[in-house]
Amino acid sequence: MDDNHHGPRLRRMVPDEALYCVLDRIDDPRDREAISLVCRQWHRIDSATRKHVTIAFCYSAAPAMLRSRFARLESLKLKGKPRAAMFNLIPEDWGGYASPWIAELASGFDCLKELHLRRMVVTDEDIGMLVGARGHAFQSLKLDRCSGFSTDGLRIIATNCRCLRTLYLEESTIIDHGGEWLHDLATNNTVLMHLNFYMTELRILAKDLELLACNCKSLISLKLSECDLIALIKFFKSASKLEEFGGGSFNVDQGEAGAYNKVVFPPRLLSLSLLFMGTNEVSVIYPFCASLKKLDLQYTFLNTEDHCQLIQKCPNLEVLEVRNVIGDRGLEVVSNTCKRLRHLRVERGDDDPGQQNEQGRVTQAGLMSVAVGCRELEYIAIYASDISNAALEAFGTFSSNLRDFRLVLLDSEENITDLPLDNGVRALLRGCSKLGRFAFYLRPGGLSDVGLGYVGEYSGNIRYMLLGNVGESDMGLMRFAMGCKKLVKLELRSCCWFSEHALALAMLQLPSLRYVWVQGYIASLDGEGLREMRRRYWNIEFIPPEIEESEEASEEGRATLVTQPQLLAYYSLAGQRMDHPEYVVPLF
Repeated sequence: MDDNHHGPRLRRMVPDEALYCVLDRIDDPRDREAISLVCRQWHRIDSATRKHVTIAFCYSAAPAMLRSRFARLESLKLKGKPRAAMFNLIPEDWGGYASPWIAELASGFDCLKELHLRRMVVTDEDIGMLVGARGHAFQSLKLDRCSGFSTDGLRIIATNCRCLRTLYLEESTIIDHGGEWLHDLATNNTVLMHLNFYMTELRILAKDLELLACNCKSLISLKLSECDLIALIKFFKSASKLEEFGGGSFNVDQGEAGAYNKVVFPPRLLSLSLLFMGTNEVSVIYPFCASLKKLDLQYTFLNTEDHCQLIQKCPNLEVLEVRNVIGDRGLEVVSNTCKRLRHLRVERGDDDPGQQNEQGRVTQAGLMSVAVGCRELEYIAIYASDISNAALEAFGTFSSNLRDFRLVLLDSEENITDLPLDNGVRALLRGCSKLGRFAFYLRPGGLSDVGLGYVGEYSGNIRYMLLGNVGESDMGLMRFAMGCKKLVKLELRSCCWFSEHALALAMLQLPSLRYVWVQGYIASLDGEGLREMRRRYWNIEFIPPEIEESEEASEEGRATLVTQPQLLAYYSLAGQRMDHPEYVVPLF
C-alpha cells in the first residue's frame, strides 16, 4: 500500500459510499486481496465489508489478528492439521487445536453465521463456548474430519442452534454417548436443510430420522452413518424434497434381495451414496438412475460387470466416485455414456484377491477412453495400475477444462508400460492450462530430472501440488523450482534422493510459496541444513527420522529407518506455535 502517490488521488476520485457499494458485490478472495493492497482507504473498506475468509492453515495467523482485521465477518473456514493427517502420516497429537480460535470467535464476531473447521481438534467445551456465544445465529456449522468431541457436544448444538440449516460432521471421529442428539435436533429445529454424519460410527434410531423429516420440511440432503435401508422406508415417504442421500446400507441378514424392493426413494433424488450394495441389490436403484447427477459406489461390493450395467443407465451423471474394480471396461462405459461428467474419482480398492481380476484394473486404456469421451471433465483423481505417456497426452489434447488432476501409480504391477512419463506430463500440463491443482504420485523412475523440470516449466497457474517418487537427483528439484511462479502449497513424498541443502535452496526459488510439507528425503538428525531456507515470517518445523539400531544392524554398521523424516515450513504472522509436541523441532 502506498498513500504517498496513488492513495490520496483514489480517495478523491472514489468516495467511501461508492466503494462500499462496489466491494459489497465482490466475493472472490483473490480479487479482495488485490483490492485491499491498493491503498489504506480500500484496505479499510475491504475489512469492513469482507463476509467470508478462509485460513488455509490455523498457525499462519493469530486469532486476535482475524478480529482486528475482519470484525464483521459472517463466514469463516479454518484448516488445522496438514492434509497428510488424512492418511495417518501425522501423529494424532501433532496439534491443530481449535480452542484458541473458538475463544476469540466467542468473544467477538457479532455477525458470524457460518463456521467450517477442517482437520481440527474440537472439544465439547469448545462447542459449548461457541454455541453459548453464537448458537442463536448459526446457520451453518461444519466439523469436517475433526476429532476430540462427543455426542454430548452435538446435543448442545441440537438444543441451542435452532436456526441451523447445515450440520456437517463427515468423517469426524466422534465419541458416541448415545443417539439423543439426533432426537434433540429433530425436536428443536424446523429449518434444517443439510445433515451429514457420513462415515462416522454414530448409531441412531430410524424413528428420529422420521421425526426430523416431519419437522424439517425443507430437508434436501441427508448423509448418515450405516443404517439399513429397510429401516428408512417411512423416512423416505416423509422426506419428499430430499435430493441427496448417502449412507443407507444393505444387510445380508435380511434374507432374499427381494426384501429391498419395498424401498422407494424420494422422487427428487439426484445424488446417491450407498453402503455394502452387491450384485443382488443393485436393481433397487435402476428405476431412477436416469435422473441421477451424482453417484458414489466406493463402499459397495459391485464387480466390474455390475458397474458397467449400472453406469449404462446413468447418462446424466456429473459426479462419479468408484473404486478401481470398475476396471478399464467400466471406464469405457463411462466415456460412452456420461458425456456431462465433470468429476471422476477412482479410489484404490481393498486388496481382496477376489476383486483383483484382469477386469478390475485401471490402466492407460481406461484413462484414454475417459479423456476422449468425457470432454467436460474438470476434476479427475485416479489410482492406476499401469500408465503410459500416450494416456497423459490424451488428457492434454481433449481435457482443456481440467482444473484438478491427480494420479497415483500403484505398485501392484511389476512392470509399467512406459516410464519415465516425461513427455506425457509435459503434454498434459501444456494442454490443460486451467489446472490449479496437480498431484502426481509415481514409482521410482516414473519421472526423470528432465520431466520434473517440465512440471515446473509448464505449471504456470497451479497453486497446489503433490509430488511423490519424482526426479532422480537434486538437479531435477532445482529445475522444478525455476518454474511454478504461482505455487502456494507444495507437498513432496518419498523423494529420498533430495538433500536438505537442495530442498532449502529450491524452496527459496518459489516466489509465491506459503506452505511446504515433505516426507522422505536425505535428512540430517537435527535438520540443520533446513535453516538455509529461512526467510521473514517463515516457521520451519522438523520431525527427525526414527532409527532403530538392532544388535545385528550394529555389527554390520547400519541402522533401520523406522519413520521417515518430515519437514513442515509455512508463512506465519503469528510466530512460532507453542503447542507442538516434543518430537516436533522448531528450527526457525
